[in-house]
Amino acid sequence: MDLTATTTIRKPASEVYAFWRDLRNLPAFMAHLEQVRTTGDRTSHWVAAAPFGKDVEWDAEIIDETPAEKVAWRSTGDADVPNAGTVQFVPAPDGVSTEVYVSLVYEIPGGAVGKAVAKYFGEEPHQQLDDDLRRLKQVLETGEVVRSDGAPWGKRARKEFPQRPAQPLSDAELEKGADA
Repeated sequence: MDLTATTTIRKPASEVYAFWRDLRNLPAFMAHLEQVRTTGDRTSHWVAAAPFGKDVEWDAEIIDETPAEKVAWRSTGDADVPNAGTVQFVPAPDGVSTEVYVSLVYEIPGGAVGKAVAKYFGEEPHQQLDDDLRRLKQVLETGEVVRSDGAPWGKRARKEFPQRPAQPLSDAELEKGADA
């Protein structure tokens, strides 16, 4: 699976790069990413949620890096999801913003069947990447991921059926809170 996506963030390239390069920040905007733990100067361990309540894990290494411009990585060893990617941070023509270009290559567990199952459960990879970049933009520009009244608990809401029309929460749902 090859994915590409782009967004423009109203922050300087050095700031956007620094936020991304601190890998612990990635789960703040990548919906399926549970944890990224730095294991060395250029190595890390990743844990992501997969369909059917499973987790997938892999180790990764940064293979190319230019501060404030680019980060490239690849998975290492026996990764559950072999992957590689590049993120480029390009100053936008307005002189204030940064254009973020993401290119990912990965193997979906289960091949074509895994891809079909993911789509059935509303987890289309291209849309996921676009949504992740939208959340990155929100975090860097406003300091948080904007939540609607229909999904006030963000990542925790993934345990619910993912495709539901927006509607006000009932009094009972409000009383139960985020842990319901």
